[in-house]
Amino acid sequence: MTNKAAMLVKGAKEWAANYGDFPNGSEGAVLTAPLRVRAAWGANDADAFADMFIDNGSALFGDRQLISREEIRQYMAEAFAAGWKGTRLIEEPREIKLLTETSAVVIADGGVARDGDENFTFRTVWVVVKRDGDWRIASYQTSPVKN
Repeated sequence: MTNKAAMLVKGAKEWAANYGDFPNGSEGAVLTAPLRVRAAWGANDADAFADMFIDNGSALFGDRQLISREEIRQYMAEAFAAGWKGTRLIEEPREIKLLTETSAVVIADGGVARDGDENFTFRTVWVVVKRDGDWRIASYQTSPVKN
């Protein structure tokens, strides 16, 4: 694991309350991947955000489908330099489904927050896979929810 990844893991562990009902075991391990993405978003660090995805990982933002780590990196760099500058990702895990020993789905309620705003505006589906002993994101998708 790189120093940057280790630093993100440390930050994720500091957010122990964000594990909700999944603090231990396999589910807690799976949840470290979305939490590290959340830490990267909070730092507005497009490189750390994209590095959590597998090479051919995908992310859906609105109607924009990104189909590689590099597309995700470029999109997030532009977003953090503009409209998402200073924002953070908030999420509350609702469900974790272990599909195999190396794949899982995380479902969460979330939102993009700025200045203390904690408004949950979308449902997130994370497809998480274990690669080389570490949980990574294969796919990230959001759908709007009505408040």
